[in-house]
Amino acid sequence: MASGILGKLSLRVIFIVLILVVAIHYLLTPFLSQSFQAGSDENPRVKLKLHPGGGDSEAPEYDWSSFTPYNPPPYTARRAKACFVILVRNDDLHSMRATLRQLEDRFNHKYNYPYVFLNNEEFTDHFKELTTSITSGNTSYGLIPKEHWSFPSWISEQKAADTRVKMKDIIYGSSESYRHMCRFESGFFFRHPLMDEYEYYWRVEPDVNFFCDLQYDPFLMMQERQLKYGFTISLFEYRDTIPTLWETTKRFMEQRPELIAENNLMGWVNGTDGDYNLCHFWSNFEIASLSWLRSKQYMEYFDYLDKAGGFFYERWGDAPVHSLAVAMFLKKEEVHWFEDVGYYHGPFYNCPNSKALNKFCHCNPKDSLHLSEHSCTNQFLALPNSS
Repeated sequence: MASGILGKLSLRVIFIVLILVVAIHYLLTPFLSQSFQAGSDENPRVKLKLHPGGGDSEAPEYDWSSFTPYNPPPYTARRAKACFVILVRNDDLHSMRATLRQLEDRFNHKYNYPYVFLNNEEFTDHFKELTTSITSGNTSYGLIPKEHWSFPSWISEQKAADTRVKMKDIIYGSSESYRHMCRFESGFFFRHPLMDEYEYYWRVEPDVNFFCDLQYDPFLMMQERQLKYGFTISLFEYRDTIPTLWETTKRFMEQRPELIAENNLMGWVNGTDGDYNLCHFWSNFEIASLSWLRSKQYMEYFDYLDKAGGFFYERWGDAPVHSLAVAMFLKKEEVHWFEDVGYYHGPFYNCPNSKALNKFCHCNPKDSLHLSEHSCTNQFLALPNSS
């Protein structure tokens, strides 16, 4: 009988203890909750995890001088004065929207940088509506001035037409519009009034693919590290499209030696025989400084080339023009390879090979052009810094 009474007392004690535990839990929950929230507010990294893509303007300081894509900075609400610039036709609407969707998903949905669309014809309302609807940043639409997309007074249109016939078997050799495009991208897009408020640009084209989530703001990285030019793909140009570009460039350097930078990148474009080795950055993707393109050095170089007539009497591309300008006017440490940007412009890929970077991507590293003998990227990386 005594053991039965003790058993009942034990059950009552356990029951009372359980009630006390539950009561204490409910009493303390509000205080624990407040304490956790206060700790989150004091820890920027916790806040970023709770609010990905949010406007945290108090992110911890980051040493941009030691930047690598393996150690990206935390998200910040700071923005560079930068935009995407896109030369595009109304007929490219759907391929353009596919590119924009990827660019937004991979990067811009968190940063909301604006877009500047340029065309040598008026954009349709339909084009404006369907591109604006897919972008997070503001959109602007500009008409290219006729003088920037036409034959200048010193060019013989008959000679230019004869050239297109002679070059019909060379890629884009018979195209007049392609030549206007190359001249415009070489010397005029950055002069359009819609570009006046910006200091950096990211050139984008329709029908390209972006494969990797970008873990930082490349515009801010360019600004903080005082970089002037960034690329993903480099390769060799078709010699038949630029037979006299190198000789014309050498004459410019002989006439204006004071404009050429010390410790420049000419070693990247000089072949063993003193000729141009045809290496160039593929300019359908580039992130660069507008102040550099607007500089005295670059403007004088472009004007010199423009007067020489090779945009129409040959088929000089904006890619070798930009690249030779980079080689003459910039130092190695002012140029950046975006190895972490997964990018495709048919038929070439840039895809990071590092597992640490590739985990943010959906491209095959084996397809990356920089692993190929057709790339000039390893030659660029092998150049010494000027300091």
